Amino acid sequence: MKKSVFLGTLAATALLAGYASAATLDDVKARGELNCGVNTGLVGFAAPDANGNWQGFDVAICKAVAAAVLGDATKIKYVPTTSETRFTALASGEIDVLARNTTWTFSRDTDLAFTFTGVNYYDGQGFMVKKDLGVTSAKELDGATVCIQTGTTTELNLADFFKVNNMSYQPVAIQTNAEGEQQFLAGACDAYTTDASGLAATRAAFASPDDYIILPEIISKEPLGPLVRQGDDQWADINRWVLNALVAAEEYGVTSANVEELSKGTDNPEINRMLGNEGDLGAMIGLDKDWAKRAVSASGNYGEIFAATIGESTPIGLARGLNAQWTQGGLLYSPPFR
Repeated sequence: MKKSVFLGTLAATALLAGYASAATLDDVKARGELNCGVNTGLVGFAAPDANGNWQGFDVAICKAVAAAVLGDATKIKYVPTTSETRFTALASGEIDVLARNTTWTFSRDTDLAFTFTGVNYYDGQGFMVKKDLGVTSAKELDGATVCIQTGTTTELNLADFFKVNNMSYQPVAIQTNAEGEQQFLAGACDAYTTDASGLAATRAAFASPDDYIILPEIISKEPLGPLVRQGDDQWADINRWVLNALVAAEEYGVTSANVEELSKGTDNPEINRMLGNEGDLGAMIGLDKDWAKRAVSASGNYGEIFAATIGESTPIGLARGLNAQWTQGGLLYSPPFR
C-alpha cells in the first residue's frame, strides 16, 4: 500500500509540474544551464573525478544535450540523486532530465507521468559475491543476505526470482551504491544485486576486484535510459533525437574527430540531414542546424562514449553485447533523420 500511495503522489506531482511548465527548452535557455540528474556516484556511469568534474557514460548524455541546446557542453548543473529521490527531483522540476541508470517500465512511463526518450544501455540484473563464498550460480543463494537498493525495480525482481526458485533471502536495505559497496565489503551481505553493468562498475573500484565474481544469471530486462517529465513534447523530442544522433553517428562513421569536416557536406544524404547541411531538421525541435554536430562533438558518438567510459579497455570492462549497433548483432538502432 505504501508503494502505491508513493507512486500516486509522485504521479500527481509530475502532472502538475509537467503540464504547468511545458516550455523546458525556454527555461533552460533562460537559465543558461541544464540541470541534469545523475547517480550519486557510480564509476564509469556518473561520478566526479579527482578535480570534482563529473565523468561517465550517463554524464555524456547530459553533455550532448547541453551542447545541442546551449552550444556549450559545460553548461550543466549535475544534481546527484538516489534511487528514491530521483523521481521526485524530476517531477518537481528540480532537474530538466534524469540520466541515471533508470529502467524504463510501464508504471514509470504512465503512473509517474514520465517520458523515456530512448534506451542508452540494454542491461539486466545480476548478482556479485566473494569468490571464497564458493557459489557459482544465483540458484545457490538460498538463505543468503542480499544488499539491495530500495525503491528500485531491482528490489522487485529480487523478490520475484527467489519466489520462482522457491528460495528465501534476507534483504539488507541500502540507499546508494557507495553504501552498498561498503556494506558488501564489510560482510553485511553475502551478495550484492543490481544491474550487471553497475556490478561491473562497482567491482572495478574494489582494491582487489579479482576476489569477487559476477554470477552468470541475468534475471531481468533492464532497458536503461534518460527521461523527462510528460507534458512537454518539444523537450522530449530534443532529448530523444540527441540520443538518436549519437547512435546514428556511430553507424555512419561520424566521430568527434571528423564531425566538423563532415558537416560541410558528404555523399550520404542521411549524414547531411543530421548534421544540418541539407534541410533544417533543427527548426522542427526549436534548435539551429548545428545541434547534432555539437551533440557529437561534446563527447563523441555512442561508440566513442561507450569505449571511453565503460568499454573493454576501461577498468569497468564491459563488452558491447546487446549495446552493439544493429549491423553488428546488437539492438542499437536510430530512426531515420528525414
